[in-house]
Amino acid sequence: MNLNQVTIPSTNVPRAIEFYTKLGLKLIVHTHDAYARFECTEGEATFSVHQVQTLPQEPGVVVYFEVNDVALKVSELNEKGISFETEITAQTWLWTEAKLKDPDGNTIIIYHAGTNRKNPPWRLK
Repeated sequence: MNLNQVTIPSTNVPRAIEFYTKLGLKLIVHTHDAYARFECTEGEATFSVHQVQTLPQEPGVVVYFEVNDVALKVSELNEKGISFETEITAQTWLWTEAKLKDPDGNTIIIYHAGTNRKNPPWRLK
């Protein structure tokens, strides 16, 4: 089985398109301001946003985007006017990450885990 797409809710798809384009995703489908699909810069998975009237309650959606250099990506996004809720943090689970919210309040984590994402020292055999 292969995870090929993640879809998140938005109350304002055009606003979400602007945000995720700034984040670095490439818009590939846009349907009547009710749906948008993006390609990530690496891998085969796609990411989409669909129109809803009401967003889910907290904690809601959390999406992780992995990059090679978290500090560089955070700096690039800050220059584009995107602010983060947390500083870059080295987590106890061996990932480096910084957290932000999209315009709908969905949590976005920019992180780097490398091999520790699928093969941490405590991985089950």
